[in-house]
Amino acid sequence: MSDFPEQAAEMLQRLRGATPRVHCLMNTVVHKLVADGLSALGAIPSMTYAIDEVSSFVAKADALVVNLGTLDDQRRQAIRLALDTAHDEAKPWVLDPAHCDYSPPRATFAQELLALGPAVLRANASEFVLLSVPDPVVGVRTGASDLVRQGERSLAIENGHALTAKVTGTGCLSGAIIAAFLAVERDALQAAAAAMLVVGVAAEIAGKTAQGPGSFEPAFLDALDRIGPAEITTRARVAHAQS
Repeated sequence: MSDFPEQAAEMLQRLRGATPRVHCLMNTVVHKLVADGLSALGAIPSMTYAIDEVSSFVAKADALVVNLGTLDDQRRQAIRLALDTAHDEAKPWVLDPAHCDYSPPRATFAQELLALGPAVLRANASEFVLLSVPDPVVGVRTGASDLVRQGERSLAIENGHALTAKVTGTGCLSGAIIAAFLAVERDALQAAAAAMLVVGVAAEIAGKTAQGPGSFEPAFLDALDRIGPAEITTRARVAHAQS
């Protein structure tokens, strides 16, 4: 664990060198923030849900994120098509079961998707308790401290800023950033933890100049664009995760 910040910094450099493509089946409310955040970090986003082309977009992507934030019958169908392609093409993918704690049918669908084997589940505490996370899926439970766990392996990322909770879509963006890191790192726990560390450090940098949520969002995007190894290694606060 002591050298994890250096590993995370190295992963960030690899990501920027590779410019991975991330296809985002995303909450429609947050498309622009997620696309801008991935682009600022150094990845290439795509967003289509269209039934006749989603499989082609996933086939060309390096990773996929499935977010249930705005869910309807067409999106359910698109998700299934996307995951068929991800399975056939061995693409890593992230599940974000957004608001599954609000809706029993959504929670059931999220559990069905978990059985299909995402590399990572990203959820908040109230969503997490509803779902049974199978091995070897990495669980990322977000909160004041982000807990990243895979079996007996665990890390707690303690970086972050309170204003992230006041900007709609920052959690959705973190799921997409995890997918970007999965595109360049085969160890899913390391990739997920590195992504959450980068998000947390960028949020702290943005929070130093932001006057509120309105100014935090552009400052956060600027921080994702400018963040480098020095910021990661000097600001990282990482510990063993607690249950």
